[in-house]
Amino acid sequence: MFVHIVFFWLKNPEEQANHAALRAGLESLTSIDAVTTVYIGTPAETRRPVIDHSYDFNLTMVFADKAAHDAYQEHPQHLAFVEKCAHLWERVQIYDAVG
Repeated sequence: MFVHIVFFWLKNPEEQANHAALRAGLESLTSIDAVTTVYIGTPAETRRPVIDHSYDFNLTMVFADKAAHDAYQEHPQHLAFVEKCAHLWERVQIYDAVG
């Protein structure tokens, strides 16, 4: 299993149109065949010193293996998402894990 976890910080988080546009872009990734499981979320209302809730969106994807993840990275839908939505975010942080 290969888990790909991405956090997005919007350039203009106060603009709801940007939230809607990024969510729509993230939703466009859910139909890519290489993805086994996908979750799109926003920060939970948990507040403890160890929790970072400064991001605007989280994308968590599970792949069968690294090869499937690598295929996703080159998939036309993923490339189109980056091209269409990159102007919306000011920061992206990615964590990949194997299990």
